[in-house]
Amino acid sequence: MLESKYQMLSRFARIFLAVGLLVALWGLSTARRPDGQVWVHPLDTHPGPVRILRFYASVGILTPGQTAQLCYSVENARLVRISPMQSAWPAQDRCFDVVPEHTTHYTLLAEGFDGTVAVRSFTLAVQGPPATRPNGIQYAVRRRITTRTHSPTSS
Repeated sequence: MLESKYQMLSRFARIFLAVGLLVALWGLSTARRPDGQVWVHPLDTHPGPVRILRFYASVGILTPGQTAQLCYSVENARLVRISPMQSAWPAQDRCFDVVPEHTTHYTLLAEGFDGTVAVRSFTLAVQGPPATRPNGIQYAVRRRITTRTHSPTSS
């Protein structure tokens, strides 16, 4: 009798664990990340190839010290890198601030779950500040004429 209670308790624990696992997987399949992607893809679906949907800067030309937003959007990416920076997050829509000191060439590299790679790049121009003119200060040059008189007593 003691053995049968242990077996029954063991069977109940396994059933409870299996039901708990199924509920957890169902919850993960319906939950979404902040960027809108699902946490777990169902087994019967295969994500498509990696795609870069957008990669751009909020402005075309900057002056040194000015801020621009770099924005990108990728689909089916396992890994995303933006050079000259190190890494980024695989996201549907993401923007962040950059303050380049000189003209910079940015390259987005996205690697898919199947090993394929997509690349897109652009150049963000940084121009020096415009030449400044004096603000209304004018200089006058006056010619000074000096005459020397010569007297006979001084020679």
